[in-house]
Amino acid sequence: MTGGDWISLVVVVVLFLGSIVLALAEMAFARMSRVRAMALAEEGHRGAERLVVMLEHPERTINSLLLMLLIAQMTSAYLLGIILDHAAGALGVVVGLVLQLVLYFVVAEVVPKTYAIQHNDRAALACSGFLWQVTNFPPLRWMTRGLIGLANVILPGKGLEKGPFVTEADLLQMADVAAEEEAIAAEERELIHSIFEFGDTVAREVMTPRPDMVVLTADDTVEDSLRFAVEAGRSRLPVLGEGIDDVIGIVTVKDLVNRLHAGAGGDPVGAEVRPPEFVPEQKRVAEVLRDMQRRKFHLAVVLDEHGATAGLVTMEDLIEEIVGEIDDESDAPEPAVERLADGRLRVPGRTPVDDVSDLVGVRFPDDDWETVAGLVFSRLGHVPTEGEGVVEAGYSFTVERVEGQRIMSVLVAPETPVPG
Repeated sequence: MTGGDWISLVVVVVLFLGSIVLALAEMAFARMSRVRAMALAEEGHRGAERLVVMLEHPERTINSLLLMLLIAQMTSAYLLGIILDHAAGALGVVVGLVLQLVLYFVVAEVVPKTYAIQHNDRAALACSGFLWQVTNFPPLRWMTRGLIGLANVILPGKGLEKGPFVTEADLLQMADVAAEEEAIAAEERELIHSIFEFGDTVAREVMTPRPDMVVLTADDTVEDSLRFAVEAGRSRLPVLGEGIDDVIGIVTVKDLVNRLHAGAGGDPVGAEVRPPEFVPEQKRVAEVLRDMQRRKFHLAVVLDEHGATAGLVTMEDLIEEIVGEIDDESDAPEPAVERLADGRLRVPGRTPVDDVSDLVGVRFPDDDWETVAGLVFSRLGHVPTEGEGVVEAGYSFTVERVEGQRIMSVLVAPETPVPG
């Protein structure tokens, strides 16, 4: 080996050691969340504040680390190949590359990255100064941006300068894993899932449907209206003019009590009502909740695409989508899904199709309807009689009870194949 080969060998060793540091820093930074970094900063850990700043745009740090790691590994492989070729020819090159592959995999990848996973806080804080220098080193930053810009020209699309992306599915999976490892409680996992589902839910899915609306008419007296509201257990009621599609306002129990005390118990309730709020049935409930908070109302009339009344939605309905049912002493118990002795399920018609899917472990379609009754109505195409049913995804949905035009309960069971 020549003097130049010995110098190259020293460079290879330095690059190998640098690869270990880069691999440790990359995994430690990638595993660190901004929330955790902020918590460490509040505890007074040195370097945590730098982590918080870098995690505002993590792609800048990650891209610089990856570029440096690639340069170190490719350069060391090239130099080692030249050294071994000079020392032992082609066979030396092959043996050296195999040894380098093993060493890089075990020593420069597995060991530092495993340590960073097991001791994430300690590793991230220890590397924070190095990460800060890498992120803010101008030549490296310019080179990274230039290469990413070139990649965007060759492969136009999302824009690689925005860095790595985390999807909703990734976050939900992280919550599931955290619950399995008992890092969070099962109730917290359900709350996280509910929050994400809340963002995709529309008013039509949570409203009280038109047939179940409890309403007053404009000609009802204040005294009768108050009595009716108390018996129905409602604090707010819509007031109708000429029909269900003519909601002229909203009245509260507090309004009725004040008017009754003022001696206006015999006056029509429609004489003084609060202006109604209307929302389209396809409006996302997250937006409806923000509107309720901003404009200070608790009940809205839901309209269909033709402007007709489809139902009512309250602030309580929206909050229940996140935290679950909120029952008080005035709420009548909702009929629940019942498992019969023969294994069938007795399901109220208003039960969401998703709930039945979760119970039986089969995904039933719910694109054009939300409830079991909606599924049966849509498949049959007419108001069913008791005993009629449909088959969906290997399960029979048999109508058990009908009141008027409403399906009250349905029996769900696996479909028995016909011998043949």
